[in-house]
Amino acid sequence: MTKLPKYTLSHNDSRDRWELRQDKTHQLVKWFDTKAVATAGGALARALGTQGGSVKIEKLSGRYQEERTFPRSADPRKSKG
Repeated sequence: MTKLPKYTLSHNDSRDRWELRQDKTHQLVKWFDTKAVATAGGALARALGTQGGSVKIEKLSGRYQEERTFPRSADPRKSKG
């Protein structure tokens, strides 16, 4: 199985928006006005495209809320949760 690219969805306080960045390069992939917009309706899946990836979603406090894998079929079978 190939390793999925890893991303983080976090809040940028200076710009007051939620940003999806690649963990390795810190390159901005897409930004969203609210976290609700980013996590609803497949917005993250569309932002990642066909290659997919693993997205860690942060809270406003900076702690991790959850992790999602796109496409869902690429989720490891022995993952917690």
